[in-house]
Amino acid sequence: MQKHHRTRVLWTLRPGLLPRLLLAVLLGLTAGTTVRAQAPLPVVASFSILGDLVAQVGGERVAVNTLVGPGGDAHVYEPTPADARALSEARLLVTNGLGFEGWMERLVAASGFSGIQVVAAEDVVPRRADSDDPGAHGGDIDPHAWQDPANVALYVERIRAGLTKADPAGAADYRARAEDYAAALARLDADIRAALAEIPPARRQVVTSHDAFGYYADAYAIDFLAPVGVNTEAEASAADMAALIRQIRAESIPAVFVENISDPRLVEQIRRETGARAGGTLYSDALSSQDGPAGTYLDMMRHNLDTLTAALVPAPEAVPEQTPEPAPEPAPEQAQGVSSTTVNQDR
Repeated sequence: MQKHHRTRVLWTLRPGLLPRLLLAVLLGLTAGTTVRAQAPLPVVASFSILGDLVAQVGGERVAVNTLVGPGGDAHVYEPTPADARALSEARLLVTNGLGFEGWMERLVAASGFSGIQVVAAEDVVPRRADSDDPGAHGGDIDPHAWQDPANVALYVERIRAGLTKADPAGAADYRARAEDYAAALARLDADIRAALAEIPPARRQVVTSHDAFGYYADAYAIDFLAPVGVNTEAEASAADMAALIRQIRAESIPAVFVENISDPRLVEQIRRETGARAGGTLYSDALSSQDGPAGTYLDMMRHNLDTLTAALVPAPEAVPEQTPEPAPEPAPEQAQGVSSTTVNQDR
């Protein structure tokens, strides 16, 4: 009798227990699959501007490691062992190209990186630097192509293609985000053109620390002068400084600007010797920290636009206030007539 009771209890438990066990197993398998699907794609970007572009296109599907961070100067950067380790673990490497990262080839070799490489500027028509520029990258190529939003649209498409190759499951998401960002770049370009249209041609000249704004100059007809060429490793000669100071004085160039990655003392010397206005800080080769004025590429370009227009757009001429003229006093004979009429009515 006791044995029969225990058997009946077991059969009573099994119908409720089995579905719960199966559900637990299925949930465990699903959770494991979800974790694997959500693991972000490890990407290394060479410098902060590219790091932002990768994050904008990749969204939550990517984990970006930026080698030269905010405020860093990629011209003089020295890779570290930590950079080599990060690159060895990455599946995608995004560089600018155009000779910008002279140290990258050595880093790739040292790290043993075997993933996908994306050269963001591969489709850009290169701008030729001054043939006399001793600081030119890769001969006479200017690498600062990101200063023109139209070129950044080409960067974004290259990045999208690289992400899609490394992570085909995210293709639709990468495409949608890239298209949204391309639209934001088009709005940025239109805003820059509208704002700079307020600057008279005679005031479209500025001085910066090094020649990083050539693509911006070509796109928006602003003349940028610099004592140092496209590479911050170069040094300004005394003859170049003297010629630049003479030009600033002769052409009454209105403002000089420092760059976030450069020593401001050279520009400050130029400002003192010419009397030109200190126009503020322009972001050239690196973003600011996230809580700064140029935490993203779009923020950087809008900050630079605001800084340029504040220094170059002429202030509206003050219109002197006009004091209203006092009402004329009545003539003496009119006053006597009124008095006479009043007397006659009294009579």
